[in-house]
Amino acid sequence: MKVGENNVILCLKEYCMEAIFITSLRTFISFGVLLLLTRILGKKQLNHVTVFTYITGIALGNIAGDMVVHKDIKITDGIIGLTLWSLLTLIIEYISLKSVNVRTILDGEPSIIIKQGKINVDAMRSNKLNMDDLMMLMRLKDVFSIKEVEYAILEPNGQLSILKKEEYESVIKKDVHISTKRRPYLPSELIVDGKIIKKNLKELNINEDWLLEELKMKGHPHLSKIFYAELQPDGSIHVD
Repeated sequence: MKVGENNVILCLKEYCMEAIFITSLRTFISFGVLLLLTRILGKKQLNHVTVFTYITGIALGNIAGDMVVHKDIKITDGIIGLTLWSLLTLIIEYISLKSVNVRTILDGEPSIIIKQGKINVDAMRSNKLNMDDLMMLMRLKDVFSIKEVEYAILEPNGQLSILKKEEYESVIKKDVHISTKRRPYLPSELIVDGKIIKKNLKELNINEDWLLEELKMKGHPHLSKIFYAELQPDGSIHVD
């Protein structure tokens, strides 16, 4: 009986060692092939510049992962799949370099979100972009107020390019001997899509009646017609 048990244990050990060896081998092979093909595809692939390159990265990663965990997939089949997908990507990339129409289909076109200081609501809707998304993208560019923006362009890779108004172009104050003052407020959303952001009013210690009165003084008596209103660092209100 002990002999039988020992044989079972020995078989299990051998099976485990074999499984570990095979999995490790498949992992190293898939990693090496994926690394090689990624280098061939170029640096653009590493940055996921467009939707097409992003999808390509996901597909290559899935194929490489399947090579490791699915033992019923032959390593050669996995390598062929990776190679063919990479080859297809290179062919399409080459065609897109030669054809503007193909490039537009694959990569999309930039969208002007802010034009001459005004928000393009239709462009935001077509790109499924809300005000929270827009403000986040602006803050990533160190812009905290829409009032400072002349043009904002949503690029095909999802990033926002910003051209500031001339009066807000960066100047280092110490170089022109201008004294700096502490800003009483951080630019904050007060109204989005005709609705007051009460959470921000509370944090800023601003009264809703005061806000409505300020809007009336600026010629905006109807709250529902205001797409966006923002508190400026000096305490004034910018309405779009």
